[in-house]
Amino acid sequence: MIYLVYFFIIIFANTVGAVSGMGGGVIIKPLLDLMGEHSVAAISFYSSVAVFTMSIVSTTKQIKQGISLNLRFVLWLSFGAIVGGMLGNLVFEGLYLLVASEKQVQLIQIILTVLTLIFAFCATKYSWKPLGLSHWFWYLFCGVVLGFLASLLGIGGGPINVALLMLFFGLPIKEATIYSICIIFFSQLSKLATIALSTGFERYDLTILYAIIPAAILGGFIGAKLSHILSPEKVTFVFQLVILVVLAINIYNGYQIF
Repeated sequence: MIYLVYFFIIIFANTVGAVSGMGGGVIIKPLLDLMGEHSVAAISFYSSVAVFTMSIVSTTKQIKQGISLNLRFVLWLSFGAIVGGMLGNLVFEGLYLLVASEKQVQLIQIILTVLTLIFAFCATKYSWKPLGLSHWFWYLFCGVVLGFLASLLGIGGGPINVALLMLFFGLPIKEATIYSICIIFFSQLSKLATIALSTGFERYDLTILYAIIPAAILGGFIGAKLSHILSPEKVTFVFQLVILVVLAINIYNGYQIF
C-alpha cells in the first residue's frame, strides 16, 4: 500500500515540479514527512532519487522539443550546484551528530524551507526588479547556494531556484524553470555521489525505488510536455499556488513537532 501511495505522490509532485521548475522535492519531502513511514534521512534520499530521475527525463524532453540552452551559463551554474550539493549533504549529516534528535533535524529543515518559500513567493508575486548580473562569478555563486539548499533541505531544488534565477539574472519564468531543472540534476547527482562515497545506501530500504523511479520518470515526462504547452502566466500561477500549498503543509508539520 505504501508503495502505491508513494507512486502517486511522486507522479503528481514531479509533474508539477517539472512544469514550475521546483523539481518536485518541495512537495515530496513534506508529504512523506507527514506520512511518517520513514526516517528524515530516508525521505531526503528518496526525494533526491525522485527529482534526480525527473531532471534527466525533463531536460532530455525539453531539448528534444527544441529548447536551446546557454552552455556557459549552465556549466558555471552546474559546477556550483555540484559543490553546493556536496556541502549541503555534509552539513545534513553533521546535523545528525550535533542535535539531540531526528525531529530537531526535521524542524531545522522545515524552518529553512518555509523561509525559502516565502522568499520565492514574494519575489514572483511582487515582481522584484532583477539585478541583471552577468559575470561568471555570480553564475558560480548562485549554483553553490542553490545546490547547498537543495541538498540540505532534501527538496531537490525547490522554488528558490526559479526565484533566484529570475532575481539575479532577469530570466523569464519559463526559461528560469529549464535552468532550474539543470541545477537540480547536478546538485542531486553530487548528493547521491556523496552518499555513495560516505555512508553508503545500506541504511535505506532500496526496494521502494521500484515505485519511486518509474513514478519519477512518468512525472518528468508529463511535466515537460505541459511546460511546453502552458503560457508563462499559467506557469507563474502554478508556481505560486504550489508555494502556498506546500507552505501550509510545512507549517502544519512544524506545528506537529512542537
